[in-house]
Amino acid sequence: MEFDTDIVIVGGGLNGPALALALAQTGHRVCVIDTLPESERSEARFDARAYALALASKQLLHAIGVWPLLASEAQPMLEIKVTDGHAGQGPSPFYMHFDHAEIEEGPMGFMVEDRFLRRAFLDAMDKVSGVTRINGKTVIAQEVNADGVSVTLDDGRFVTGRLLVGSDGRKSGTAARAGIRRQGWDYNQTALVCAIGHELPHGGVAHQFFMPPGPLAILPLTGNRCSIVWSEQSETAEAINALDEDAYLQVLRPRFGDFLGKIELIGPRFTYPLNLTLADSFVADRLALVGDAAHGMHPIAGQGLNAGLRDVAALAETLTLAARRGEDIGSGLVLARYQQWRRFDTATLAIATDMVNKLFSSDNPLLRLGRDLGMGAVGALPGLRRGFIREAAGLTGDLPRLMRGQAI
Repeated sequence: MEFDTDIVIVGGGLNGPALALALAQTGHRVCVIDTLPESERSEARFDARAYALALASKQLLHAIGVWPLLASEAQPMLEIKVTDGHAGQGPSPFYMHFDHAEIEEGPMGFMVEDRFLRRAFLDAMDKVSGVTRINGKTVIAQEVNADGVSVTLDDGRFVTGRLLVGSDGRKSGTAARAGIRRQGWDYNQTALVCAIGHELPHGGVAHQFFMPPGPLAILPLTGNRCSIVWSEQSETAEAINALDEDAYLQVLRPRFGDFLGKIELIGPRFTYPLNLTLADSFVADRLALVGDAAHGMHPIAGQGLNAGLRDVAALAETLTLAARRGEDIGSGLVLARYQQWRRFDTATLAIATDMVNKLFSSDNPLLRLGRDLGMGAVGALPGLRRGFIREAAGLTGDLPRLMRGQAI
């Protein structure tokens, strides 16, 4: 049977293009179907959205040809400071401080704005043969048979391939059409996302300040700017986001502090409801899920995109090695290897972020004492601290080759 392509990827956000590039560079033909038109994906306006890319994710992006296109726009994260306390009262004396100088590989991670990352993916795909893109179209149906898959687009076209990959978010239509159910729960928390300009340089330091309603992350961007991801109870967050800029800043300032001098809002503001969601299976007949289509977790450690890129690296390696052995890349045996590689690790990470959020969102005095002593112990023990730094850099566990900066 003749197929239009080898792998059909539904979803053109970030993980989908990353997978397309990784697979195309090893000889696969790939088609990426994106519901958004390219003009919308490639908009260069600053909109406050940014990602904390772990060092391992940066190594993957370099291996697939994306990093050279955005390195000049990336802000290295040289230190991470984790504190606990109440808004307006300052942090606890117990804290964790991670410095990139304690590992040999370099900065623990990089902050990259959404607009630059998406543009880099589009430019990289334009330079690689083997990638076909269909923009501004939605998949409305999918069909699987013994040899391959077929998807139907909303304009009546069909696209066929050996394997279908869902990279279409937490409400994945690809997963739903395959009958894959999800487990999870809502946190009754909403993330307020914005960017600020500030008077003093940030020095490449990322801050995570835990407060009872939820954490506040202050993440360094290039120049005297930071990205803010600020979690509050959903009702409170809705009220805060409805405020004008001056009133919004009045609520933020006691939580933020004055260590960067005067601050001002730059760009638009966003809100995102927070929940945990995990697909019952990452695979089905001739189908695999990556990124948020497979798992969605609390942004408390900034691991959402990094976990998705691990999926990408693991799936690309699994499929490429199977093809070199002459195996059918859509077979259940091949896809089971991907699921075995990624599902336990992802479930463990999701549970860990869930536990940390619940632990630090409590104002129980005994819990506060326990977590403060724990942070103090981590900060005081170099071996333990180094382990946390390597974990933050994404350098632990069974890393796929691309995340070690190696070709498949």
